[in-house]
Amino acid sequence: MTMKTSDQGIAFLAAHEGVVPGPYLDSVGVWTYGVGHTAAAGAPVPSKMARGMPADLDAGIAEAFRVLRADLPKYEAAVNRVLAGRTVPQHQFDAAVSFHYNTGAIGRANWVKLWLDGKAGAAAMSMVQNWRTPAEIKERREAEGNLLASGSYGSKKAAVWPVGENGRITWRPIRTLSQAQILAFMGSPVLPDAKPGATAPAVSEKATGKLTIPAVLAAILAAIAAVIWKG
Repeated sequence: MTMKTSDQGIAFLAAHEGVVPGPYLDSVGVWTYGVGHTAAAGAPVPSKMARGMPADLDAGIAEAFRVLRADLPKYEAAVNRVLAGRTVPQHQFDAAVSFHYNTGAIGRANWVKLWLDGKAGAAAMSMVQNWRTPAEIKERREAEGNLLASGSYGSKKAAVWPVGENGRITWRPIRTLSQAQILAFMGSPVLPDAKPGATAPAVSEKATGKLTIPAVLAAILAAIAAVIWKG
């Protein structure tokens, strides 16, 4: 069976990657964009993109997530190759995709053998102990290990970082996005604590300025009830 990252898994990955809605130079000088996208993943090529921040921040954030959606299948395919037809709990697959997206090492990491042997707890411990450098990655690795072992996606928000025309990030976030907001930007709004595959809540008429079908039905039923009560 071919598995795919759940909406919660994508929100988890994005929260730990962060969002930069313009091309930037990463810690080793590689031009990167959005949610960790590089030219190695295909178009767009960050070094050829317009520099600096987008005029419309919301549109820029949405585009960054569109690119993430386009990039994910190749990382999912690598994890599925390692699984070789196995089906694992969704949260474990999501943790593995997040790990591979960050390291590219799903095919050679020692923890993977423990995972495939059904030892998720030992696999998580191995992941956290052996893939914790550089120091700033420790928090992410522990979150991925916890997700692998316990299924907890946590509640970390995604920081949106501003970037200059020189490709340098200013390390003061201009916005933080909850899991629900991340999914809304990707067109998949669900509650942060929803289970993978759960149905998204209806958008209220307050949010859209329009009456939704459930709201119309509720209004009709209320009117009928009022008539019956008076009669």
